[in-house]
Amino acid sequence: MRKLFIIAGSLLILQSAIAQTSAHMDFEKYTPTSTLVVPEHKTGRARFPFIDVHNHQRGMSASDLKSLEKEMDKLNMAVMVNLSGDNGNRLQNKIDNIRSTSPKRFIVFANISFNGIGEPGWTEKAVKQLEEDVKYGANGLKIFKNLGLSVKDNSGKRVTVDDPRLDAIWAKCGELKIPVLIHTADPKPFWEPEDEHNERWLEITSHPARKRSDTDPAPWEILIEEQHRMFKKHSRTTFIAAHFGWYPNNLTKLGQLLNDMPNVCVEFGAVIAELGRQPRMARQFFEKYQDRILFGKDSWVPEEYATYFRVLETEDEYFPYHKKYHAFWAMYGMGLPDAILKKVYYKNALRIIPNIDKSQFPE
Repeated sequence: MRKLFIIAGSLLILQSAIAQTSAHMDFEKYTPTSTLVVPEHKTGRARFPFIDVHNHQRGMSASDLKSLEKEMDKLNMAVMVNLSGDNGNRLQNKIDNIRSTSPKRFIVFANISFNGIGEPGWTEKAVKQLEEDVKYGANGLKIFKNLGLSVKDNSGKRVTVDDPRLDAIWAKCGELKIPVLIHTADPKPFWEPEDEHNERWLEITSHPARKRSDTDPAPWEILIEEQHRMFKKHSRTTFIAAHFGWYPNNLTKLGQLLNDMPNVCVEFGAVIAELGRQPRMARQFFEKYQDRILFGKDSWVPEEYATYFRVLETEDEYFPYHKKYHAFWAMYGMGLPDAILKKVYYKNALRIIPNIDKSQFPE
């Protein structure tokens, strides 16, 4: 009898330990295998050659380019747009390497250095540098999110996205007929309380530097309004709003903005998870604004492109996203028709970004 009590007691202790382990399982570790049996169309290669308009490559030596080409070929990526082109000599070195190694496969956007903004002649110098960069071979301008968030002028004041000292730069882009791809702010939940109601809780908990507030540096709505005022003021310049302008989770609102600002296009770098959880609404949006959407990925992780292809091309149901802290929900495919896919994959970019070799794409 005593042995039975000992065994029973041991089982109770074991059950308690298991219960405690289960109750405190780390959310990142909980990745249940779906029992759903539905058709699957996994692919690591796009149906058509495509242009990735949102990529970042810090180094572009000849060996880097050859290595990139091999990975691009596997994905069916015909052209990569490197938004981290820099300016001056550093940009020229990248362009020189491209011309000597892979002239058809890479496009480079210039960047603005905001150091010294507010000093006499700063605007004129910035415009002159941009002109020189475009003359040398830059085919667009990329503005990083530091504008609006952390850029300060020579007096220590935050430089707003629509600061009038930048007007000449946006106007020059219109004159040169190059697009401006701009990232302003971050997802709105980064500004919201870090609690159980925040969809991006896991991301801001695991990446605390991404947390913002109305005083760090300003309310989300203010930053976005600054961007939109700038878009409207420079209606002759083509702007590409990065990350669907941070409205991928509110496509009705984004559609209203595109209706109101015909000089603006969007790309979906790092926000495919938002589109993949609303396939019917997203497909309707792509159908209506098929001439205003470009393919963008953002971070260069080749195996992650498969999620993008699957959301765009298939009608698959309930498949996993590749980065849990971005999205803990499942994806669904939009099943876009070929005519729209071609526009998103390459036709819209060919229309908007100058000097891309068109011979690499079907009619």
